[in-house]
Formats: sequence, C-alpha cells, structure tokens
Amino acid sequence: MQEKCDYLIVGAGFAGCILAERLTSIGKKVILIDKRDHVGGNCFDFTNPKGLLVHKYGPHYFRTDSDQVKDYLSKFTEWIPAEYIVKAFVNGKLYPLPINRDTINQFFNINLQGEEEAKYFMEKKREKIENPKNAEEFALSVFGREIYEAFFKNYTKKHWGIDARDLAPSVVARIPLRHNTNNKYVNEKFQAMPKEGYTKMFEKMLKNTKVLLNTDFKKTNEIDYKRLIFTGPIDEFFDYKFGKLPYRSVKFNFIDLKQKNHQPSVQINYPNDFDFTRKVEIKHVTGQKEHDFTTVVEEFPCDEGDPFYPIPNEKNEELYKKYKEEADKLANVFFIGRMAEYKYLNMDHVAKKALELFDKIKND
Repeated sequence: MQEKCDYLIVGAGFAGCILAERLTSIGKKVILIDKRDHVGGNCFDFTNPKGLLVHKYGPHYFRTDSDQVKDYLSKFTEWIPAEYIVKAFVNGKLYPLPINRDTINQFFNINLQGEEEAKYFMEKKREKIENPKNAEEFALSVFGREIYEAFFKNYTKKHWGIDARDLAPSVVARIPLRHNTNNKYVNEKFQAMPKEGYTKMFEKMLKNTKVLLNTDFKKTNEIDYKRLIFTGPIDEFFDYKFGKLPYRSVKFNFIDLKQKNHQPSVQINYPNDFDFTRKVEIKHVTGQKEHDFTTVVEEFPCDEGDPFYPIPNEKNEELYKKYKEEADKLANVFFIGRMAEYKYLNMDHVAKKALELFDKIKND
C-alpha cells in the first residue's frame, strides 16, 4: 500500500531539513528521505569512540550575515562563539590565511605599517588583468604571481584536479585579500558553532517529520506525493540524459591522538606538500578543549565518491543549463541546494534559499 504525503523531500541536508520542518509546521504531511543512514547531509557530526564530536565530511564553519537564518536556526540550537583561524604551510612555515598584512610581511620579509602601505605594495605586485577569464588570471590580478604560485596554484590543482586556468574566476574570488591584520577565516558578522553539534540541531528540527533513511529516491515507488523537493544532483534526477556533471569528492583520514591539541589552529592548508590539501582539528571550535584526546582529519580530494564540490567552469555551466531548462518545465518539483543547483553554496546561503522557497510555497 502506498504512503501518501503532500511533499516528498529528497535529501536530509540543510535545505531538506529546513523545508521539512517549515512545511510540517503549517500542517503539510511531509516525508523526508535520504540515501545515507543519517540526517544532516555533509554537515553530519558524531561522537567518536574517544568521546570527541567530529565532522564526518570535513569541517563546517557556520557563519552568516543573515539575521533571518540565525534567528531561525536558533530555535533548534544554542551556539558557542567560534573563531575560525586557518593557516597555510608554505616553505616550511605557517602563514595566516586568507592573505593579510601579516602574511605579506612574513612572506616578503618586509615590515609594512598600516593598510595604505599594504595596498600600495600589493598594487605593484598584482598583474594588470582587467577582465580575468579564469581562476588563475583572477588570482594574479589580486595577489600577484609570487603569492599565487606559493599559496594557490598547487592547492587549486590538488583540490579540483585541474589547473586554475581551467576554472571559473569565482573559485578564487571567494578568498579575500586583506590589507589589515584580521586573521579570521571568514568575514561574516555571526560566527558560531551549534553547541551540541549539527546533528542534534537537525534532529530537533525533524521531531515531527517522518524520516526514511537508507532510502534511494530512484528505488522508491511506494510513496505517493503531490509535490517533490529535490536536493540531490540534478543530472542524477534526469538519469544523466545530457551526460554527467563532474563533481569533486574527498576521502578523509581520521587520526586520534592522546594530546590536548595537535596543531595551532583548526585548519592548516598544505598547498605544495603532501597529497592531502589540509589537516583539520575541529576540537579548536567545538568547545571540547579540556578533552585529553584530539582528532585530526587529513583530506584527500578525488574524483570518485560522494559528490561534494560542483566544478565551476564554462563547459560545466553550459551542461548544467540544459538540466535547468528541463527542471523549469516541472511545475511540481523544486530543485534546491549545492548539487541541485550545481553551485558552490555556503551553508547559510542554502538555509536562506530554503526559507525563501518555503515563503514562496506558502504564499502560493
């Protein structure tokens, strides 16, 4: 016998959980399904055998400038303040990242004083490329060749599997150049971590929603729904009729260590050394500083595995547009999220899009 619902939601990440909670709150019958054995999508965190809260799919540093997003999520979690400090290991030394005045002084062995001096110095270093056509040109136009080659060139190749010249400018545009000494990884006004972790937050959201885990949408025929919300890969939804959209995946190597801390900051990037791109010690931002053990995660980008990162370039954008045209023909199907929109979206951006979609649905 088929189950009936108003909305079937595919994917229990940020978008799926928020929409499930919101639609349930106005009396809609919702069923939320996910292929995996847990909710939270790539934000899933868990307590490991050493008693440490860790992020299974890489670090998720929550931050937002949206009061709407912060206020909504605060109904399901308390927050602990977090300072996301990231460093890059270059030529045997650790440098602040993103590039700031301290990075510039240390790297060039100079002593710039104040923002104006730093601006003048970097203006002389950058290459005058008026309309950067790719990530390499964008980086050269902002940081200059020396910093690009030391901090970005090889990291980009490791992370994406292709050269920066074959990627869209947006890949590097996410990373600011600072002429001050601000060493925080991000600029948003609200930077914090869910006090009990992301998974607990999602579980509170879904307390009134039917959730089916280990459930593949393509193999589910027993659910009769009026409308569908799809957060998975858009090309998979259409059975790859135009070809596969390429994604980058990541393999994680978890290392438990009997020590308070292993590295000086939550994340260290390795652009030129080793096969992994970064080492993350999430304990720095999860409020577990007194624990006698720590867990460090090495990240190895790869082509095979769960799709994590849409690869932004002109060729892939053209392929995505074909799927988007097909999606737009479907009146009762909504596509939302990083994979469904084939776009590199931060968590808070996905959350905001989900809240906006709910408002649209409710008003319709």
